Amino acid sequence: MLGFTPFKKHANKFNYIPRYYDPEKEAREQRRAELRGERAEDAAREYRPGQYIRTQREARAARRSREEERGRTRIWKMAAGAVLVLLFVYLLYPRLADALLRSRTAPVPAQTAPQPRTEPRDGLDQSQVGDAEWETQPIVIVPNDYEE
Repeated sequence: MLGFTPFKKHANKFNYIPRYYDPEKEAREQRRAELRGERAEDAAREYRPGQYIRTQREARAARRSREEERGRTRIWKMAAGAVLVLLFVYLLYPRLADALLRSRTAPVPAQTAPQPRTEPRDGLDQSQVGDAEWETQPIVIVPNDYEE
């Protein structure tokens, strides 16, 4: 009787598991009830015929109305985008294209007196040679004067 004392600090504890209690089953039933649209306070009420059908129908109608509203807003957004694109094409594109074409073409310089042509010192100036003349000119080979 060494472990017995009349002055206990807490009551005896037992590892008792109820025989017919399944916590997983209870959690499963609670999730199903939430999916059916039942609430915990509705558990005390008695079942009305068609109660679950009405709940599902109302949920389906609410979901469909939200989807229709999203579709309408999407259509309005696309229409607004199309209007903006058309305004850009009608109002701004011609101005941008004209400015781009003007920037590509260089302004024509004013006529000045012709400069007297000076011959280069070594005769290698070929700036006035056309493409046809360039192709017909002979190739000059210069010997390598490099010595090692």
